[in-house]
Amino acid sequence: MRLLTVALAATLVLPAPAIAETVQNVIAARAITDRFVDRIEALGTSFSNESVVITANVSERVTEILFEDGQTVEEGQLLVAMRRDEQRAALAAAEAVLTERRTAYERARELERRQFTATAQVEERLAALRQAEANRDAAASRLADREIRAPFGGIVGLRSISLGTLVSPGDRITTLDDLDPIKLDFTVPAAYLSTVTPGIAIVATTTALPGREFRGEIHSVSTQVDRITRSITARALIENADHALKPGLLMTVQLLKNPRRAVVVPEEALVPVGTSNFVFVIEDNTASRREVKIGARRPGDVEILEGLREGELVVTHGTMRLRDGQKVNIIEERKQGQAIGGLMDEAATVQ
Repeated sequence: MRLLTVALAATLVLPAPAIAETVQNVIAARAITDRFVDRIEALGTSFSNESVVITANVSERVTEILFEDGQTVEEGQLLVAMRRDEQRAALAAAEAVLTERRTAYERARELERRQFTATAQVEERLAALRQAEANRDAAASRLADREIRAPFGGIVGLRSISLGTLVSPGDRITTLDDLDPIKLDFTVPAAYLSTVTPGIAIVATTTALPGREFRGEIHSVSTQVDRITRSITARALIENADHALKPGLLMTVQLLKNPRRAVVVPEEALVPVGTSNFVFVIEDNTASRREVKIGARRPGDVEILEGLREGELVVTHGTMRLRDGQKVNIIEERKQGQAIGGLMDEAATVQ
């Protein structure tokens, strides 16, 4: 019995075999300093910068149509002409009378300078000249009523008339839209009243044009808050040189406020524990858990307010089986915005 006790005691004092330390395969990324903004999302509707329905001022028959559907026209360009022979003749007659009366007035002034005529006669000639000028302007106006011109540069729509059509005041001839820039009206809760100010950048998207983002800025804000919805309407201007955006589109708007430089890491690096957030920082191939204070988020990234410096290396994939102080093997270091390819979210451990 004594020999058995001694043998057991000897066995107990033998050193235990060493347990090999595991090394965790991880994917990592560096904290960077990047431009960051807060985002407010809203829905809006697009409008032409300028839009008008082209109509006639008088009742007359159409003799010329000088535009094609969808054509780009310049300000003042003649679009439609109506029968106007009589008005042209009246204008020519008025201009002839004006020329004659201008000559008579200048002759009277010369005679007055030489004291060959009375001042009253000069004044009579001046009055006749003013009357001739008014008659000329009236004749030109009657002619202009029969020549429909573009009030501003833009794109004409579909025409609603044909040659020989008898048009009347208010009859629709076509539309004219200025599409560059495009206006975007949207509403946001009145709680953001102090935030939504002219000059704030916006990014807009629409399902009609998938994959495209349109950037602009707020141009003006309504002076009134809607009493029912308690929201305020803002208007942004978006460059639309290729005329891809059309009036009437439903668009999703993101307001980009409070632009700043911030430390940013991929969202996958965060390890939430209760109300706290941690990241694993890699130093000398060892992962150390560190608490951080986070700010705003954007797709794929999160802003770090405290606890991390630019350039520090953090674990983005492999955190679930990672322990504080554990050795790691970095199998890939991601760049900002880079996908992880075909790698699994949690890499396998190696001995």
